Amino acid sequence: MKQFFPLLTMGVMMLLSVSLTSCDKDDDTQTGLETQLSGSITDTKTLDATKVYTITGPVIVENGGVLDIPAGTTIKSKKGFSNYILVLQGGKIYVRGTADKPVTMTADSANATSGYWGGLIINGKAPLGGGLTGSTEVNSAYVYGGNVANDNSGSISYLKLEYCGARSSANVEHNGLTLNGVGSGTTINNVFVLESADDGIEFFGGSVNVSSLLVVNSDDDMFDFTQGYKGTLTNAYGIWESGFTSSESDPRGIEADGNFDGNYQGQTDQSDFTVNNVTFDLRLAPGTTVSTQMMDVIKIRREAKAVITNALVKGTGTVVDLVDFSDSKGAGLTTSSVSLTNSLTTPIAGKQVNPSTTTYPLVQFVSDNTGCETGVFTWTGYTF
Repeated sequence: MKQFFPLLTMGVMMLLSVSLTSCDKDDDTQTGLETQLSGSITDTKTLDATKVYTITGPVIVENGGVLDIPAGTTIKSKKGFSNYILVLQGGKIYVRGTADKPVTMTADSANATSGYWGGLIINGKAPLGGGLTGSTEVNSAYVYGGNVANDNSGSISYLKLEYCGARSSANVEHNGLTLNGVGSGTTINNVFVLESADDGIEFFGGSVNVSSLLVVNSDDDMFDFTQGYKGTLTNAYGIWESGFTSSESDPRGIEADGNFDGNYQGQTDQSDFTVNNVTFDLRLAPGTTVSTQMMDVIKIRREAKAVITNALVKGTGTVVDLVDFSDSKGAGLTTSSVSLTNSLTTPIAGKQVNPSTTTYPLVQFVSDNTGCETGVFTWTGYTF
């Protein structure tokens, strides 16, 4: 999880008029069928699926701007933290992929690894915990959050996000897909995040619902929730492949915080969300070091409440705790409920429930959960 700083006033909205090189026009630098992509989008920019686009700097979809990406489009990115797509409040992105013709956002190198480029960030106007406003790490002028629960930032369907989640420092990072205060009017389904630095996906507040999400080899958490997120994630599958190692100190399957990094204990509207049908597939050899272990399959802390149904953890990897609610900045709510099947072949290194099932009576370990079905990800071409 990254540190995002809340703003208590909306005055910084005036800073959003930062001028960037326009990429609204069709005179972007072109070589053959390759087109460079960077700068501000203030009107509607529709890409051409017959071209390959290369991100050469920040792509900012401004308030009132629209980035429309048709089925089958490929967008590559130059290496670097400053290469990303950011949709600001009031902007919209339409990723119109199909099962036969997904949209691909990837690196411009065949030798890329996680963290090669910055990924996709969306800032919406949906509420955060405590009615606060957040600021995006890449530029504090870019704020998110508000009071429009059904805010619409566009739609995403059948999208591959590869080798993104770049890092500038320990507290300034991109995820594969970052959803900041994104509202329920936004549609997101069928997303594949491959080799992401930091988290596969992170929800910073908001109320957007996401379905059919595959995350493979996220460096930190597979699925991360914080800052008062209220929504539902359905059909989620996270994988650590054989040979994978994490550079993080506490990688998890699910990490759920109620508020802004535990700094607003007791605030209203903490995270309260649902995850239905989730699989954590750990294909690693048993390990005793941090880089080869998952700290917690599910971590719920800092006054968050989560309802997690039909969860399955399987594979050969080592896990410290299955479900952990403890934290120095506040425990997860005792009204949280978890149904989990543990099919790991390696015994867990710590506890089934930390601190105990007596304190958290709604945590149940069952033998027959099926988790997320792999068939919903046939379109990705990934071999399970």
